[in-house]
Parts: sequence; structure tokens; C-alpha cells
Amino acid sequence: MRIIAGKYRRRKLHVNPGQTTRPITDFVKEVLFEWLGETVKDTRVADIYAGTGSLGLEALSRGAVSAVFMEQDRKAHELLKRNVESIGAEAETLCWRTDALLSSFRPKNVPDFVPFDLIFFDPPYKMLDDLKPGSKLYESMVRLARENVSSENCHLILRAPRDAEFQCPPAWEEYDLLQKSSMDLHFMKKRQGPDA
Repeated sequence: MRIIAGKYRRRKLHVNPGQTTRPITDFVKEVLFEWLGETVKDTRVADIYAGTGSLGLEALSRGAVSAVFMEQDRKAHELLKRNVESIGAEAETLCWRTDALLSSFRPKNVPDFVPFDLIFFDPPYKMLDDLKPGSKLYESMVRLARENVSSENCHLILRAPRDAEFQCPPAWEEYDLLQKSSMDLHFMKKRQGPDA
């Protein structure tokens, strides 16, 4: 696992052994960031269910101004902090050990890191079966759409297994789908107007 492009190019990342964090492959990550293109530059990023931080660190390398990593697993969080330290990105990051199902998504003492402009949302696949109105995962996506959490033009990328069925809050409108390997990457933006 490595950073593919930008100022931290070729830096290797520590990863959790096994499938605890399902790290995204370098190939899929490269395709994702080529698709995002200039969208990444000058953004405030949230990497939720971050694992060891591969997506958020790639975004920083390609021009994002800050990244808040949210990860509950202790081992993954430790490796995440090591990755941030090894590339020298402490000043532009926050490694927040928190439960995303309960989080406010408003980290303390980093006012310049919010609201988020780009959100990577990568919950464990088994949780997506419960992504429907009334569930904790659904309500967490509702909180992500609050104006003091995400910016008006915020983009959210949801990673899911191929052809998974779920229901996102109406505040998030899907506008594209990238299918690679056994996964789907759903591209969403904040819905504007009364339907939001």
C-alpha cells in the first residue's frame, strides 16, 4: 500500500493485516483519484471509517488542505497515526478515534478543518445492510449533511460491495457510480432546495 501521486508520492503506508479494514487497492485508488481530478485540491477532507488512512492521505498528497481521519478500531488507529507521522503530515491532519455511528463529526480545536468539502465514507460492508431510515448509520449520514459539518458543495464517496442495496438520506443525491473489481463507489453531493 502506497501513496500514488502528489507531494507524498511513493511513500509506503502501514496496513492492518487481514480484512479488518479492507484497504482499497492501489489500482482502484488510482482510478478513483483520476476520476476526482481537480475536485480534491484545496478541500477539507473527512475520511470516515478511515482504517489506516489511505484515501485521506492520498487526498492530502494531491492538494487537499486538511484531513480528519475517523476510526474506532484501536490497532487501525495506531497504524493511522504512524502513517501520518511517517510522512510528516501532523499539522494538516487529525486522527480522531471515534465511533462514527455516534459522532457529531465536529472535531474540537481544529476550526479550520470544517466544514468538510470532500468525504470518504467507507463503513464495514455488513453495516450497509442496515443503511435505511431509522438506523444509526442512516442517522450518521443525516448529521454529515448539516451545514456546520459539510459545505454546500460537498461531495461524498460511499464505498460498497457490488450491487449492494441500501437507502441514503435525501440530503445526499447520487450523481455517478464507479464499478471496479467487486466494489461500487457511489458519488454523491448535497442536495439543494426543499427536498434536502
